[in-house]
Amino acid sequence: MDTLLYLKALLLGIIEGLTEFLPISSTGHIIIAEDLLGFNGASSKTFTIVIQLGAILAVCWHYRTKLFSLARTLPSDAGSQRFALNLLIAFIPAAALGLLFHKTIKAHLFTPFNVAIALVLGGLVILWIEWRYRTPRIESMEQMRWSDALKIGLCQAVSLIPGTSRAGATIMGGLFFGLSRRAATEFSFFLAIPTMFAATLYDLYKNWDALHSQDIFLIAAGFSAAFLSALLAVKALLAFVSNHSLRLFAYYRIVFGALVLIYFW
Repeated sequence: MDTLLYLKALLLGIIEGLTEFLPISSTGHIIIAEDLLGFNGASSKTFTIVIQLGAILAVCWHYRTKLFSLARTLPSDAGSQRFALNLLIAFIPAAALGLLFHKTIKAHLFTPFNVAIALVLGGLVILWIEWRYRTPRIESMEQMRWSDALKIGLCQAVSLIPGTSRAGATIMGGLFFGLSRRAATEFSFFLAIPTMFAATLYDLYKNWDALHSQDIFLIAAGFSAAFLSALLAVKALLAFVSNHSLRLFAYYRIVFGALVLIYFW
């Protein structure tokens, strides 16, 4: 057993879990972490895809009571039906554009330079939205209209650009369109479930041939690390956003983006 390889897998899983739901771009962090660790083998791409499932399942576990309640009451409860419809509406823009431009994005935009630029620009956008943020008109996800969901869905579509951050786009989009900090963050988490499941399973289908049985324990290590670290990140972010702005993440993005540019120059 290659102990160093398993330590790298655990570290990458932790990075994936901690950054996936924070507005700082997990893609940017994984790209530079894999390069620094020399984790660039033939199976690294599939490894990165699969460990995302661990992060998704962490959100499902955190909101398991809400999800079970939603599934149970969906056939008869108008509130549950409206919430499910809002998730569907918000999911469609990124799903449609992702299917149409998946190859182009993978071929041309997954570069350290593009990721670094997106990190810096995203940080500036966060600072601008926080500067103009006012008293929200929507305090909870249940108060959202379909038009609110569509706007956030369009924001999520922007996150198809690597380095933008899916969480950052949806949370800041929610704040921009009048959601409270907690409502925007929670809706971002719920929207991540269908979005990330669809994207991850699609990528896994496309790269199935690169998945080998000898990698199963390595993937399991990264998967477990991603699940546990994502669970911590989700709980911490919910506690943080209730009383704080996201400017700290904006400054971090700008500094990290600059470091990525310098590192890969």
